[in-house]
Amino acid sequence: MQNQDTPKTFLGFDFGHLSKDIPAGLVVFLVALPLCLGIALASGAPLFSGIIAGIIGGIVVGSLSGSQLGVSGPAAGLAVIVAAAITDLGAFDIFLLAVVLGGLIQFTFGVLQFGVIGYYFPSSVVKGMLAAIGILIFYKQIPYALGLTKTSSFGDLLSQLGSVSPTAIMITVIGVAILLLWERPFIKKMKWTRIIQGPLVVVLLGVVINLVTRGSAFGLNQTQLVDIPAASNLAEMKNLFAFPDFSQILNQDVWIVAITLAIVASLETLLCLDATDKMDPDKRVSPSNQELRAQGIGNLVSGMIGGLPITQVIVRSSTNIQSGGKTKVSAVFHGFILLFAALMIPVLINFIPLSALAAILFMVGYKLSKPVLYSEAFKKGFAYFIPFIVTIVAIVGTNLLAGVIIGFFVAVFFILYNNYKKPFYFESENFDHETSVIRIKLAEDVTFINKANIQRALSQIEPESRVVIDASETINIDVDVIEIIEDFEIFAEANNIDLQVIGRKQKGIQTQAIKLFEQHMTSATPKVNGVKSKLNNINKLQQV
Repeated sequence: MQNQDTPKTFLGFDFGHLSKDIPAGLVVFLVALPLCLGIALASGAPLFSGIIAGIIGGIVVGSLSGSQLGVSGPAAGLAVIVAAAITDLGAFDIFLLAVVLGGLIQFTFGVLQFGVIGYYFPSSVVKGMLAAIGILIFYKQIPYALGLTKTSSFGDLLSQLGSVSPTAIMITVIGVAILLLWERPFIKKMKWTRIIQGPLVVVLLGVVINLVTRGSAFGLNQTQLVDIPAASNLAEMKNLFAFPDFSQILNQDVWIVAITLAIVASLETLLCLDATDKMDPDKRVSPSNQELRAQGIGNLVSGMIGGLPITQVIVRSSTNIQSGGKTKVSAVFHGFILLFAALMIPVLINFIPLSALAAILFMVGYKLSKPVLYSEAFKKGFAYFIPFIVTIVAIVGTNLLAGVIIGFFVAVFFILYNNYKKPFYFESENFDHETSVIRIKLAEDVTFINKANIQRALSQIEPESRVVIDASETINIDVDVIEIIEDFEIFAEANNIDLQVIGRKQKGIQTQAIKLFEQHMTSATPKVNGVKSKLNNINKLQQV
């Protein structure tokens, strides 16, 4: 007799947890629907493109992914790039071509085993990028929160302040209040809040207020509501989709956008993948390269039929986990429900006020750039805080790709500077003139950047000194540095300097650094006798 706990697998799906995966998928759908619409709104794209991306992220990416709990869809982190790209390229169908090409590039990343790329970006830059995106998302929702048309500048916003809608403002304020309330611990403890999520309540309340005030002086007009196309028959269904303009395949700007999307989407996916695995109660490890290939195919398909770019997203993934999801069946199921909602009930979706979506996105932006992130970054020191702030300012002042590049180089500068300052520790043990010992302890990693400091320190050693070069904790040492020490060996012999090089063996295996030292250096035993009991350390562990 088969054990009741034996997984019922078919085509890579584990159907042994349907009692948990189906309810979890339903909850994820209730969270995803308003977010898909809101992110499309923040991206300046057709609202239905967000729904398409959510469907593809659930069904296509969910089926191909190796992540059991990750949920993919349109991401707030890409909204700024999408909005700028649509404007720069001049047409949505040209942008869709960039999404298709970005998907191909992303799939290639997976084939080339680039799944570790996320580990090469300093966390200060990544968090700075997310904080900057939060600021931009927050700012771009202000017109919708006030019931105004989309504005391109602060001046445009000010010129329209006389046309604000009290009803839109009321929906926004109440919506933000509800979302803040849903964050309170006493609300989170209630079991029913796992199904009835805050964004869903905001959307439903917005619909109710819209219907109650409809036809009155305070009613919302059509430009202040969601407007996605509805199909009454199969022939009209084709009009719901948009298709890429392949005539722009040689357009350099299209390729720049495609590469940007591929890099940022891959980075955001990998970071989310790692975070989701850490939240997984079963502590499963998802294959990162498989995830990149799945995301690449998902973006290719999404771009081909008019959808926004896709990443794995932490909001939906964490909702899936908190709702009791066990396998990727829940992610795929949520995609099918989105498909049903988009095709069967678009009229109901069009009752949603844009101000309700703005309230949701205000909270998304706030969470990405909340004040505690800045204080935490400051506490980690200037080597972390400066790249964090520079990345934010650069992204807000230029664009996301340029800002990330600037922040990355600032972070690398601090890494190199710290490495430059700390190639070794210099310690002088002065017992008396005859028994003075100069100890130079090399760092774990010594590169060509440290040549000047090491050369300067060795050049200051006087004849007839006693010197110990300690490489016991050194793992990697540059050949250029070895050559400097070789030259010092010759100098030491000519100037009666007693030189000793210390290495260390661990578990019978010599490190490459020590092997190199022993190949090139001659060890000598310092003749230190009559050491006095009182030590007078001078410049102990001083950085040179």
